[in-house]
Amino acid sequence: MFAKSRSLKAGADSFDYALSMARFNRPFDPHSIELVIFDLDGTLIDSRLDLIHSVNAMLRHFGRPELPGDVVASYVGDGAPMLVRRALGDPDDEKFFKQGLQFFLEYYREHKLDYTHVYPGIPEALEQIRSNGATRKMAVLSNKPVNPSRAIVEALGLADFFVKVYGGNSFETKKPDPLGVKTLLKETATPPANAVIVGDSSIDVLTGRNAGIATCGVTYGFAPHTLCEAPPDVMLESPQELGALFR
Repeated sequence: MFAKSRSLKAGADSFDYALSMARFNRPFDPHSIELVIFDLDGTLIDSRLDLIHSVNAMLRHFGRPELPGDVVASYVGDGAPMLVRRALGDPDDEKFFKQGLQFFLEYYREHKLDYTHVYPGIPEALEQIRSNGATRKMAVLSNKPVNPSRAIVEALGLADFFVKVYGGNSFETKKPDPLGVKTLLKETATPPANAVIVGDSSIDVLTGRNAGIATCGVTYGFAPHTLCEAPPDVMLESPQELGALFR
């Protein structure tokens, strides 16, 4: 494993330590990567509280009991419609479901930045990834609707890092379908062998597998337990490790 081939030398201790913590399940060369595709929620940003508050506001509106935060967080990752459907207990009444989804989207649009913030260390990691690859590009592929995804990326000062920001309604299908990844590969003229997807859940890993690209899982996000179901090529525990991986 290349992570173990580096020694701890003066002036590079933090870099070597972070890289040594990376757990590789399938070796690949990070320096060959030309396109890094990021999930958004639980990977770049901590949007947990705003999503929880928006779901519970929707439940209160319809006279339903609120859900614990951990339960709501476990529902995140498959897009807003699935989040709302799960929170409502998978109702048979489609009209009711659509009303719930509309309320959630309208509430979240107004409150998406109340508490949402960038994970500490992410801006530095993105700068390292960009600086240490002359032709390397970065993009966001989220299952969150595209308009709030782009608004959040812009408001939190991350927009300049990415050539594209796509959301769950940017294409006919969502992750883990590979359409979004394949579109990004085509738009950036990147071979699959030179791309990686970074995310906090099995959905992101399966998306990468379906598209034939490398996969990187981060354990600090919303759904690290799901990474056991679909182990990524490399597992990282912090944004610092993410930045070190590409140095």
